[in-house]
Amino acid sequence: MSMEFSIGGYNIKGWMVAVGVPVLSSIAGGVFWSYDTLQRFYGVEAGIQTVVEKSEEFDSRSIELESLLVAAENDLNAKIVDARSVANKQQSDLEKELTVRIQTLEQAIADNDVRGLNQKLAQLSTNMTQILEQQKVLLDLRSQVDKATTITDGLGDTLDVLQTEIDDIWKAYDELADNPL
Repeated sequence: MSMEFSIGGYNIKGWMVAVGVPVLSSIAGGVFWSYDTLQRFYGVEAGIQTVVEKSEEFDSRSIELESLLVAAENDLNAKIVDARSVANKQQSDLEKELTVRIQTLEQAIADNDVRGLNQKLAQLSTNMTQILEQQKVLLDLRSQVDKATTITDGLGDTLDVLQTEIDDIWKAYDELADNPL
């Protein structure tokens, strides 16, 4: 402790060095810590900016997706209504036509009795063949309506799942906006 040396005309004692080195070391550590903290803050700030940019992009995409889903649902519902109305109209027309043909056949049989029965039977066979073909068309339309109904029943559940996911994402976004760190 009795050590002493001279620098630039100043006499520096050993105890001054013993006290000065820890003080200077603490100051240097504080400066380094402050610099490191500032750099980390800049890094967090850049990360928040990235999150904000991505959330804006997500918002626009989720709005697009929601509008596409609504449009698809409306389109499918309109097509189902159209298909059902066409099927019902065709069925009604076929029933009317079948009733008219049956009445015509009954009248022809009553009028002709036994005479010309072979010709009438051939015509009846032809009419029945046409009726069977039209009945197949009606059954095909009915199966298409059933398929469309099956598709839309599953679409409602899918839309509910997608709406739940969108709601969850909005909740997460709100949480991020309230507490960014």
